[in-house]
Amino acid sequence: MELTQQTPELAAYLAADVAIDHEHPLVRQTVDRLRVDGADAYSYALAAYEFVRDTIPHSADSGDPRVSWRASDVLATRNGICHSKSHALAALLRAAGIPTALCYQGFDDENGDPDVLHGLIAVRLPGRDRWDRQDPRGNKQGVDAQFSLDEERLAWPIGPESNGVDYPVLYAAPHPAVLRALQTAEDRTHLWRTLPTAL
Repeated sequence: MELTQQTPELAAYLAADVAIDHEHPLVRQTVDRLRVDGADAYSYALAAYEFVRDTIPHSADSGDPRVSWRASDVLATRNGICHSKSHALAALLRAAGIPTALCYQGFDDENGDPDVLHGLIAVRLPGRDRWDRQDPRGNKQGVDAQFSLDEERLAWPIGPESNGVDYPVLYAAPHPAVLRALQTAEDRTHLWRTLPTAL
């Protein structure tokens, strides 16, 4: 699949916004903690990815009813759905000068229910002339997402046998419909009813 930037300026994928608030002190402190002296961009990106994937549970797995959506809040509460965790990872990467986009998939969920919109990121590391999608959702039985530049290792790959779709657009900011649902949700149960199911 060919990924397409929503905006041609690479600087847009380094910007802070209301959800990817990478100038927040907690985001900066986390970057400083994850960055090892002398580490290259790849090593830092891997560390940030594993931190978000492994130390911030997906709220559907943990049962946490709170809805976080701003990167700093995701880091503070250690809670979020895929979209929120993607905002946190994007903030950690952009704060380190690594262009990061938000991207989306649509598919049936693990219970066979249709129309789930899944959020992930794409990263553009120095020396690479392409974007590489990464999925910080969090692993569990049947889900084994890994940071990889050679081949995608997403939580739910979309293949010919699946009933899903990979949206090719790389967004510089969260999709407005996704952000609105996250911002207005009273709790995760309410969010499941209002989160868009397709783009």
